[in-house]
Amino acid sequence: MDIYLLLKSLHIISIIAWMAGLLYLPRIFVYHCQTSFGSETHEKFVQMEYRLLKFIMNPAMIVSWILGVGLLGMLGHETAMQFWVQLKIVLVIAMSGFHGFLGVCRKKFINNQNVKTENFYRLINEIPTVLMVIIIFLVIFKPL
Repeated sequence: MDIYLLLKSLHIISIIAWMAGLLYLPRIFVYHCQTSFGSETHEKFVQMEYRLLKFIMNPAMIVSWILGVGLLGMLGHETAMQFWVQLKIVLVIAMSGFHGFLGVCRKKFINNQNVKTENFYRLINEIPTVLMVIIIFLVIFKPL
């Protein structure tokens, strides 16, 4: 079995899981904005957000990074220095920052400190999609 293709497959699977969370968590926040602090519904959203972040998103992001770095190491220094790879790394760092931002938003809901609106969460829900599209085009077309 080709270890590179195995790691690449696992990398894609982990990215899919991570993206699912990055797309779903802001959508949960949209509905969480509509609840009253301390209500049964609020507590249910807190629990859903916790489980999504801790059991799906965080592990998927960590595995994506580990496998991505491993794959890049297998490809070598010459590949790592190519423009498309450098830009992809910057965009993945931005996606990781967005992931962290969602974690901060979750804590604000828990502490009754959320001041963002439903529309804000609807808008930021598009960020991971835009990043994903650009990253996929970079990987497929490998521009110079």
